[in-house]
Amino acid sequence: MSDRRPAPAPPEPLFPLIDAHTHLDACGATDAESVAALLDRAEAVGVREVVTVADDLDAARFTVRAAHWDRRVYAAVALHPTRANVLDEAAKAELEQLAADPRVVAVGETGLDYYWPGKLEGCAGIEDQVEGFRWHIDLAKRLRKPLMIHNREADHDLLAVLLDEGAPETVIFHCFSSDSNMALACVEEGYVLSFSGTVSFKNAHELREAAKLVPNEQILVETDAPFLTPHPFRGAPNESYMLPYTLRALAELREQDPLELAKITTANARRVYGI
Repeated sequence: MSDRRPAPAPPEPLFPLIDAHTHLDACGATDAESVAALLDRAEAVGVREVVTVADDLDAARFTVRAAHWDRRVYAAVALHPTRANVLDEAAKAELEQLAADPRVVAVGETGLDYYWPGKLEGCAGIEDQVEGFRWHIDLAKRLRKPLMIHNREADHDLLAVLLDEGAPETVIFHCFSSDSNMALACVEEGYVLSFSGTVSFKNAHELREAAKLVPNEQILVETDAPFLTPHPFRGAPNESYMLPYTLRALAELREQDPLELAKITTANARRVYGI
């Protein structure tokens, strides 16, 4: 994301939609008023609800507050895998308390990220990430809530940990970014795959092929805002109101009617998250 490009114009409305994964705090929301403003912009183009997601403890606290401020907002809480090295007993206790809140609809985003270790100062190593992932899996199962996964360059190990631990009833691969083989492996296990603006990138050949293979009942759509702004707006700020751009790109790729795919992904989000 860059501030050098202006915010894109709102897309043509597309009803109904649910943004399955966004970060309202990173989009600039700080209080009930700014959360409402973001949701008003989204609702004007058909995005009626959003799931705002935490990646650290401060964000986890914010997501729960935001979900209580505005009925259009739901929360997901966890420590991002790159922050798994701060998952001490106090953090676990607070996350467990936050995740039990009725406005929290998933444990996430958690998982494995093999891209950042060695590149990002303070990034959790692989061993800490795996240990943290196992703890979040257990938490999701104990709370009977969906597990929302972040996966970057860790396909094999991530599936192995899920198999070893025993996956929760519902597993969501947020911002799916792998190839067709991984997509088929996830589909076979019954996992749900959520697609972001990256599916509109013309150079994302393997991802775009993978998106064609996902059954209707296992697909979601998200912004991951403020990141991953869809084509042709790469470099501009992303926000939940941009979701129709991604949905239409995904529908074109899958040779589906956008309105029909909007209905499918919305029904899936309601079922998966229980909203």
